[in-house]
Amino acid sequence: MPETELRTQIYYLQSRWKLEGDKLYYYGLRSRENMFQNRVSISKRQAKIISSLPKELKDAEKKLIDKLLGVQVVCESDLRKTPGSLSEAAFCVSCCANDFIIPGLEFDENGLCPMCQTAEETKKLRSVVPIIDDIPHCSKSRFDAALFYTGGKDSTFLLYYLAKVKKLRVLALTWEIPFMSDSARQSIENAKKSFDNVEFISHSVSKNDLRRVYKKLYSLSENTCACPSLAYLLFYPVLVENRIPYFLAGNEPVQMLGLYYNQMAPKIAYSFANNKFLTFLFNAGRILTLHPPLKQGQFQTLMMMKQLAYGNNPILKISGYSNKLVNDVVEAIHEVPWLLTPLKRSIRRSSWSGNVPAFVHFDFDMIFEGTYDWNKVKHVLVSECGWVAPSEDKKALHTSCKIEKCKDHSQFVRFYNCRSKMIPFSAIEICLASRNCGRTKEEMMYEMEHLLGLSLDEPKECALMREYMGESI
Repeated sequence: MPETELRTQIYYLQSRWKLEGDKLYYYGLRSRENMFQNRVSISKRQAKIISSLPKELKDAEKKLIDKLLGVQVVCESDLRKTPGSLSEAAFCVSCCANDFIIPGLEFDENGLCPMCQTAEETKKLRSVVPIIDDIPHCSKSRFDAALFYTGGKDSTFLLYYLAKVKKLRVLALTWEIPFMSDSARQSIENAKKSFDNVEFISHSVSKNDLRRVYKKLYSLSENTCACPSLAYLLFYPVLVENRIPYFLAGNEPVQMLGLYYNQMAPKIAYSFANNKFLTFLFNAGRILTLHPPLKQGQFQTLMMMKQLAYGNNPILKISGYSNKLVNDVVEAIHEVPWLLTPLKRSIRRSSWSGNVPAFVHFDFDMIFEGTYDWNKVKHVLVSECGWVAPSEDKKALHTSCKIEKCKDHSQFVRFYNCRSKMIPFSAIEICLASRNCGRTKEEMMYEMEHLLGLSLDEPKECALMREYMGESI
C-alpha cells in the first residue's frame, strides 16, 4: 500500500474561524456571496468535535459536521495562514486591500477583494444621514449651519465649502482634545483669519472628568478615542440654544461606506432618510404623543443624541447591527453622569418644541469635481484656508490627532487576535480610498505602512495616551 494512503488525515478549524459557545464566528471579510455570513450556529455535539481539533476525524464525526467540512473545518493542506506583515500579504488586484491589515480578507477567482467585488452595488450607499445639496439662509438664527471642526483635512474642506463656496453663516464647534495635533491647532488659528462669516467656539472637559471617561474607554477598547461623540454631547445644547437649523461633520465618502463593510449599517440605513413610509410611521407616533413631526435629518439627530444620553436603542440590539466604537464611548461617558445633564435637558426641550437641528451631509465626491481627490483637496485648503499639513505631509487619512495611531493599533491587534469582531476602521477606509482618491499606489502603501497604526508593533504615540491617563485623579 502506498505511503500516502497510510498517512493520517488531520483536520483543523480554518484560520479566522473561532468557536464561541454554540456558534462559530469568522473574523474577516468574506467574498461577496458570503460577505456577512460570519456566524454559524452549531449543536453541542458539533461544538464538542470542533473544540477537540486538530485531530483525525472518524467517519461518524465527519457525518455530524458534514456541512462544515471544506469551509470551517479543513485539512492541513487547506489551512490558511494569517500574514505577519505587509510583505507577506496577498493584495487585491484593483485596490490596496490586503489580508494583513484586514486579516481574513477573501479574494474571488479574479483576485478581487469583497469591496471591489461589490463596488457597483454599493455606489449609492453615500451616507447614513440625509444628503443635501444646499442649505438655505435661516431667518430664525444668527447661523445657517454649524460644523464640528477639528482642523483636520476633511472638516477644513467642509468649512471652506460652507463658508466660501456656499457663503453661509457658520458656527464652527471645536472640542479641544488633549491630543490635538500641532498642525490642527495652527490650521484652526489660520482658519479664523480666513473666514469672515464664521464664528468659532471651543469647549473642553475638565481633566479629572476626561480621565474618568478615558480610563473606562481604555478598559473597553484599549484606546481613548471618543471623537466625535463627546463633541456631540458638549455642543448639542449650543445647537439648540442658537436654533441652528443644520449641523454637519466632516466625514468623507470612505468613512460613510466603511460602516457598511464593518456591518454597522445595513443598506436600509443609507436610504432611511428618504423612506417616506418609515418617516410617516415615526411622525405618527410623535403626533399621537403630542410631539411635533420632524423633518429630514432631525430624526437622525434625536436618535443619536438619545443614544449618547440613555444608551443603545433596543431596535439596534435586535437587528444585529451595532457600532462598537459608539457603544464603548457611551458606556465610558456614563462614568461621569453629570456631563449628561445638559444634554438630556436639551433633548427634552428640543423634542417637545420641534427645534431639533438636522444632522445632514454633503457628498464630498459630488461637490469636489466628482471625486474627493486627496492631493487636490490639500492644495485648495492650503491656498484658501491656510491649512497646515501634519508633520508627515504624506498623511491624508485622519490628520488632526496625535494619537490616531493608537486607535488604529488597538483595533488592529484586537481584530488580528480575534478579540474583537470590528474590522479596523482605517484599514477599510484606506482600501476604499485607494480606488479613487487621486493618490498613487506607492503613496497609499507608504501611508498604510508608516502613517497608520496598522501594525503588530505598538506605536510610540501610545505612551502619550497612557501618560495622560496615568496622572492622579
